[in-house]
Amino acid sequence: MKRNFYLFSAAALVAPLAPAPAGAQRQAPAPASATAAPALGYAELADLVIASPLVIDATIRSAARIKGAEAAGAAPGTTRFYVEADVGTLVRGASAIPARVGWLVDVAPDWRGRAPSLKKRRVLAFARPVAGQPGQVQLVEPGAQHDWSASLEQRVRAIAAEVAAPGAPPVVTDVGNAFHVPGALPGEGETQIFLRTRDNRPAALSVLRRPGEQPRWSVALSEIIDDSATVPQRDTLLWYRLACALPATLPERSTAALSPDDATQAQADYAFVIAQLGACRAAPAPAPAPAPAPAAVSAGAGPA
Repeated sequence: MKRNFYLFSAAALVAPLAPAPAGAQRQAPAPASATAAPALGYAELADLVIASPLVIDATIRSAARIKGAEAAGAAPGTTRFYVEADVGTLVRGASAIPARVGWLVDVAPDWRGRAPSLKKRRVLAFARPVAGQPGQVQLVEPGAQHDWSASLEQRVRAIAAEVAAPGAPPVVTDVGNAFHVPGALPGEGETQIFLRTRDNRPAALSVLRRPGEQPRWSVALSEIIDDSATVPQRDTLLWYRLACALPATLPERSTAALSPDDATQAQADYAFVIAQLGACRAAPAPAPAPAPAPAAVSAGAGPA
Protein backbone atom coordinates (compact mmCIF):
# COMPACT_ATOMS: atom_id res chain seq x y z
CA MET A 1 0.00 0.00 0.00
CA LYS A 2 1.62 3.25 -1.14
CA ARG A 3 0.64 6.63 0.18
CA ASN A 4 1.94 10.17 0.04
CA PHE A 5 3.35 10.13 3.55
CA TYR A 6 5.42 13.25 2.95
CA LEU A 7 2.24 15.26 3.43
CA PHE A 8 2.42 14.67 7.17
CA SER A 9 5.19 16.43 9.03
CA ALA A 10 3.66 16.20 12.53
CA ALA A 11 3.15 13.02 14.52
CA ALA A 12 1.77 11.98 17.87
CA LEU A 13 3.02 9.77 20.67
CA VAL A 14 0.67 7.21 22.13
CA ALA A 15 1.30 6.67 25.84
CA PRO A 16 2.73 3.23 26.69
CA LEU A 17 0.75 0.74 28.68
CA ALA A 18 1.33 0.51 32.41
CA PRO A 19 3.33 -2.54 33.56
CA ALA A 20 1.43 -5.46 34.97
CA PRO A 21 1.30 -5.57 38.78
CA ALA A 22 3.49 -8.03 40.65
CA GLY A 23 2.01 -11.50 40.75
CA ALA A 24 -0.10 -11.01 37.64
CA GLN A 25 2.39 -12.36 35.10
CA ARG A 26 0.21 -15.37 34.34
CA GLN A 27 -2.78 -13.26 33.43
CA ALA A 28 -3.40 -12.29 29.84
CA PRO A 29 -2.25 -8.70 29.22
CA ALA A 30 -4.97 -6.09 28.86
CA PRO A 31 -5.55 -4.73 25.35
CA ALA A 32 -3.92 -1.40 24.56
CA SER A 33 -7.22 0.46 24.54
CA ALA A 34 -8.01 -0.69 28.07
CA THR A 35 -5.17 1.28 29.67
CA ALA A 36 -5.81 4.99 30.12
CA ALA A 37 -3.06 7.48 29.31
CA PRO A 38 -1.96 9.87 32.06
CA ALA A 39 -4.50 12.67 32.49
CA LEU A 40 -3.65 15.88 30.67
CA GLY A 41 -3.43 19.04 32.74
CA TYR A 42 -5.63 21.97 31.81
CA ALA A 43 -2.75 23.88 30.19
CA GLU A 44 -1.60 20.95 28.07
CA LEU A 45 -5.14 20.27 26.93
CA ALA A 46 -5.82 23.95 26.23
CA ASP A 47 -2.64 24.10 24.13
CA LEU A 48 -3.95 21.23 22.01
CA VAL A 49 -7.50 22.54 21.66
CA ILE A 50 -6.40 26.05 20.70
CA ALA A 51 -3.89 24.74 18.15
CA SER A 52 -6.34 22.28 16.57
CA PRO A 53 -8.88 23.37 13.95
CA LEU A 54 -10.12 19.77 14.15
CA VAL A 55 -10.67 17.55 17.15
CA ILE A 56 -11.86 14.18 15.90
CA ASP A 57 -13.46 11.36 17.88
CA ALA A 58 -12.59 8.34 15.74
CA THR A 59 -12.02 4.59 15.90
CA ILE A 60 -8.90 3.31 14.18
CA ARG A 61 -9.81 0.90 11.40
CA SER A 62 -6.33 -0.05 10.20
CA ALA A 63 -2.71 0.71 11.04
CA ALA A 64 0.17 0.16 8.60
CA ARG A 65 3.71 0.27 9.91
CA ILE A 66 5.99 2.72 8.11
CA LYS A 67 9.66 1.89 7.64
CA GLY A 68 12.72 3.27 5.94
CA ALA A 69 12.96 6.83 4.68
CA GLU A 70 9.24 7.46 5.24
CA ALA A 71 9.79 6.95 8.97
CA ALA A 72 12.59 9.53 9.15
CA GLY A 73 12.06 12.01 11.96
CA ALA A 74 10.13 9.65 14.19
CA ALA A 75 10.85 10.14 17.88
CA PRO A 76 13.60 7.79 19.14
CA GLY A 77 12.24 4.46 20.32
CA THR A 78 8.88 4.88 18.58
CA THR A 79 7.30 3.17 15.61
CA ARG A 80 5.57 5.17 12.90
CA PHE A 81 2.19 4.07 11.62
CA TYR A 82 -0.23 5.33 9.03
CA VAL A 83 -3.69 4.88 10.47
CA GLU A 84 -7.10 5.12 8.88
CA ALA A 85 -9.98 5.80 11.23
CA ASP A 86 -13.76 5.94 11.06
CA VAL A 87 -14.97 9.33 12.26
CA GLY A 88 -17.58 9.13 15.00
CA THR A 89 -17.94 12.79 15.98
CA LEU A 90 -16.26 16.02 15.05
CA VAL A 91 -15.75 17.42 18.53
CA ARG A 92 -14.32 20.65 17.15
CA GLY A 93 -14.35 21.87 13.57
CA ALA A 94 -15.89 24.54 11.39
CA SER A 95 -16.70 22.27 8.45
CA ALA A 96 -17.54 18.64 7.76
CA ILE A 97 -14.85 16.03 7.06
CA PRO A 98 -15.08 12.62 5.35
CA ALA A 99 -16.39 9.65 7.30
CA ARG A 100 -12.92 8.10 7.14
CA VAL A 101 -9.62 9.96 7.50
CA GLY A 102 -5.98 9.01 7.83
CA TRP A 103 -2.92 10.40 9.60
CA LEU A 104 0.57 9.48 10.73
CA VAL A 105 1.32 8.63 14.33
CA ASP A 106 4.52 7.68 16.15
CA VAL A 107 3.74 5.07 18.78
CA ALA A 108 5.77 4.43 21.91
CA PRO A 109 6.32 0.80 22.94
CA ASP A 110 4.18 -0.81 25.61
CA TRP A 111 5.47 -2.38 28.80
CA ARG A 112 6.62 -5.42 26.84
CA GLY A 113 8.76 -3.28 24.56
CA ARG A 114 6.39 -3.80 21.62
CA ALA A 115 4.29 -1.36 19.64
CA PRO A 116 0.76 -1.64 21.04
CA SER A 117 -2.08 -2.63 18.76
CA LEU A 118 -3.87 0.41 17.36
CA LYS A 119 -6.67 -1.30 15.49
CA LYS A 120 -10.11 -0.70 17.04
CA ARG A 121 -8.68 1.87 19.44
CA ARG A 122 -10.98 4.85 19.99
CA VAL A 123 -9.04 8.09 20.06
CA LEU A 124 -9.30 11.85 20.05
CA ALA A 125 -7.08 13.25 17.30
CA PHE A 126 -6.07 16.91 17.57
CA ALA A 127 -5.39 17.83 14.00
CA ARG A 128 -5.48 20.23 11.09
CA PRO A 129 -6.71 19.56 7.55
CA VAL A 130 -4.24 18.93 4.72
CA ALA A 131 -4.77 21.21 1.72
CA GLY A 132 -5.97 19.30 -1.33
CA GLN A 133 -6.29 16.03 0.60
CA PRO A 134 -9.77 15.90 2.16
CA GLY A 135 -9.26 12.37 3.48
CA GLN A 136 -6.03 13.23 5.27
CA VAL A 137 -5.35 15.21 8.42
CA GLN A 138 -2.15 16.18 10.22
CA LEU A 139 -1.72 15.92 13.96
CA VAL A 140 -0.78 19.33 15.35
CA GLU A 141 2.16 18.13 17.45
CA PRO A 142 3.75 14.99 18.87
CA GLY A 143 1.37 13.58 21.45
CA ALA A 144 -1.72 15.03 19.76
CA GLN A 145 -3.53 11.67 19.69
CA HIS A 146 -5.03 10.43 22.95
CA ASP A 147 -7.19 7.50 23.94
CA TRP A 148 -10.82 8.60 24.08
CA SER A 149 -12.71 8.82 27.34
CA ALA A 150 -15.96 10.53 28.21
CA SER A 151 -14.21 12.79 30.70
CA LEU A 152 -11.52 13.82 28.21
CA GLU A 153 -14.11 14.65 25.55
CA GLN A 154 -16.11 16.66 28.09
CA ARG A 155 -13.03 18.68 29.04
CA VAL A 156 -12.17 19.29 25.39
CA ARG A 157 -15.68 20.53 24.66
CA ALA A 158 -15.59 22.83 27.69
CA ILE A 159 -12.31 24.43 26.63
CA ALA A 160 -13.46 24.77 23.03
CA ALA A 161 -16.61 26.52 24.25
CA GLU A 162 -14.53 28.91 26.38
CA VAL A 163 -12.30 29.76 23.43
CA ALA A 164 -15.25 30.38 21.08
CA ALA A 165 -17.38 32.33 23.55
CA PRO A 166 -18.06 36.02 22.83
CA GLY A 167 -15.80 38.10 25.05
CA ALA A 168 -13.36 35.25 25.66
CA PRO A 169 -10.27 36.41 27.58
CA PRO A 170 -7.63 37.96 25.32
CA VAL A 171 -4.25 36.39 24.63
CA VAL A 172 -1.72 38.06 26.95
CA THR A 173 1.54 38.85 25.17
CA ASP A 174 3.49 41.05 27.60
CA VAL A 175 3.49 43.15 30.76
CA GLY A 176 3.15 46.91 30.42
CA ASN A 177 3.61 49.69 32.96
CA ALA A 178 3.03 49.29 36.67
CA PHE A 179 1.80 51.93 39.09
CA HIS A 180 1.66 52.01 42.88
CA VAL A 181 -0.24 54.43 45.09
CA PRO A 182 0.61 54.28 48.82
CA GLY A 183 -2.26 54.66 51.28
CA ALA A 184 -2.59 56.94 54.25
CA LEU A 185 -1.68 54.17 56.70
CA PRO A 186 1.51 52.09 56.87
CA GLY A 187 1.12 48.94 54.77
CA GLU A 188 -1.81 50.37 52.82
CA GLY A 189 -1.70 50.86 49.06
CA GLU A 190 -2.79 49.74 45.63
CA THR A 191 -0.78 48.48 42.66
CA GLN A 192 -2.02 48.34 39.10
CA ILE A 193 -0.12 46.44 36.42
CA PHE A 194 -1.29 46.81 32.84
CA LEU A 195 -0.99 43.90 30.43
CA ARG A 196 -0.51 43.86 26.68
CA THR A 197 -2.76 41.65 24.61
CA ARG A 198 -2.67 40.31 21.06
CA ASP A 199 -5.72 42.25 19.92
CA ASN A 200 -4.97 45.35 22.05
CA ARG A 201 -7.91 44.76 24.37
CA PRO A 202 -7.49 46.19 27.87
CA ALA A 203 -6.31 43.96 30.69
CA ALA A 204 -4.82 44.83 34.06
CA LEU A 205 -3.92 43.31 37.40
CA SER A 206 -4.80 45.07 40.64
CA VAL A 207 -3.48 44.35 44.14
CA LEU A 208 -5.04 46.09 47.14
CA ARG A 209 -3.41 46.04 50.57
CA ARG A 210 -4.95 47.18 53.84
CA PRO A 211 -3.39 46.95 57.32
CA GLY A 212 -4.29 43.76 59.13
CA GLU A 213 -5.87 42.15 56.05
CA GLN A 214 -4.72 39.67 53.47
CA PRO A 215 -3.82 41.31 50.15
CA ARG A 216 -6.59 41.15 47.55
CA TRP A 217 -5.97 40.91 43.86
CA SER A 218 -8.09 40.83 40.74
CA VAL A 219 -7.89 41.08 36.96
CA ALA A 220 -9.92 43.54 34.92
CA LEU A 221 -10.69 43.14 31.22
CA SER A 222 -12.05 46.63 30.64
CA GLU A 223 -10.78 50.19 30.66
CA ILE A 224 -12.04 50.65 34.22
CA ILE A 225 -10.71 48.70 37.20
CA ASP A 226 -13.59 48.51 39.66
CA ASP A 227 -15.39 46.09 41.96
CA SER A 228 -16.47 43.96 38.97
CA ALA A 229 -12.89 42.75 38.55
CA THR A 230 -12.52 39.21 39.86
CA VAL A 231 -9.94 36.55 40.65
CA PRO A 232 -9.83 33.92 37.88
CA GLN A 233 -10.58 30.38 38.95
CA ARG A 234 -7.89 27.82 38.30
CA ASP A 235 -8.31 25.69 35.18
CA THR A 236 -10.27 28.31 33.28
CA LEU A 237 -9.27 30.08 30.09
CA LEU A 238 -8.58 33.37 31.91
CA TRP A 239 -6.35 31.58 34.42
CA TYR A 240 -4.55 29.87 31.54
CA ARG A 241 -4.04 33.15 29.67
CA LEU A 242 -2.36 34.60 32.76
CA ALA A 243 -0.53 31.70 34.39
CA CYS A 244 0.97 30.45 31.13
CA ALA A 245 1.94 33.85 29.69
CA LEU A 246 3.07 36.15 32.48
CA PRO A 247 6.82 36.25 33.23
CA ALA A 248 7.97 34.99 36.61
CA THR A 249 9.10 38.46 37.72
CA LEU A 250 7.97 41.97 36.88
CA PRO A 251 10.23 43.42 34.15
CA GLU A 252 12.33 46.38 35.28
CA ARG A 253 10.99 48.51 32.43
CA SER A 254 7.50 48.21 33.95
CA THR A 255 8.63 50.13 37.06
CA ALA A 256 11.16 52.46 35.44
CA ALA A 257 8.99 55.54 36.13
CA LEU A 258 8.37 54.70 39.79
CA SER A 259 10.27 55.73 42.89
CA PRO A 260 12.47 52.98 44.36
CA ASP A 261 10.00 52.31 47.19
CA ASP A 262 7.00 52.17 44.85
CA ALA A 263 8.91 49.96 42.41
CA THR A 264 9.81 47.55 45.20
CA GLN A 265 6.17 47.35 46.30
CA ALA A 266 4.94 46.83 42.73
CA GLN A 267 7.42 43.99 42.30
CA ALA A 268 6.25 42.40 45.56
CA ASP A 269 2.60 42.71 44.53
CA TYR A 270 3.30 41.17 41.14
CA ALA A 271 5.10 38.27 42.85
CA PHE A 272 2.01 37.83 45.04
CA VAL A 273 -0.21 37.50 41.95
CA ILE A 274 2.15 34.97 40.36
CA ALA A 275 2.13 32.90 43.55
CA GLN A 276 -1.67 33.03 43.70
CA LEU A 277 -1.98 31.89 40.07
CA GLY A 278 0.30 28.91 40.63
CA ALA A 279 2.31 27.05 38.05
CA CYS A 280 0.91 26.81 34.55
CA ARG A 281 2.02 23.20 34.24
CA ALA A 282 2.76 20.61 36.87
CA ALA A 283 6.40 19.71 37.31
CA PRO A 284 7.29 16.35 35.75
CA ALA A 285 7.34 13.48 38.20
CA PRO A 286 10.86 12.41 39.18
CA ALA A 287 12.12 9.17 37.72
CA PRO A 288 11.75 6.28 40.16
CA ALA A 289 14.94 5.27 41.98
CA PRO A 290 16.45 1.99 40.84
CA ALA A 291 15.74 -0.97 43.07
CA PRO A 292 18.65 -1.87 45.36
CA ALA A 293 20.72 -4.84 44.33
CA PRO A 294 20.05 -8.00 46.38
CA ALA A 295 22.56 -8.68 49.14
CA ALA A 296 25.20 -11.25 48.28
CA VAL A 297 24.86 -14.60 50.06
CA SER A 298 27.93 -16.74 50.73
CA ALA A 299 27.85 -20.25 49.30
CA GLY A 300 26.42 -22.72 51.77
CA ALA A 301 25.14 -20.04 54.12
CA GLY A 302 21.64 -20.51 55.47
CA PRO A 303 19.22 -18.15 57.13
CA ALA A 304 20.41 -16.48 60.29
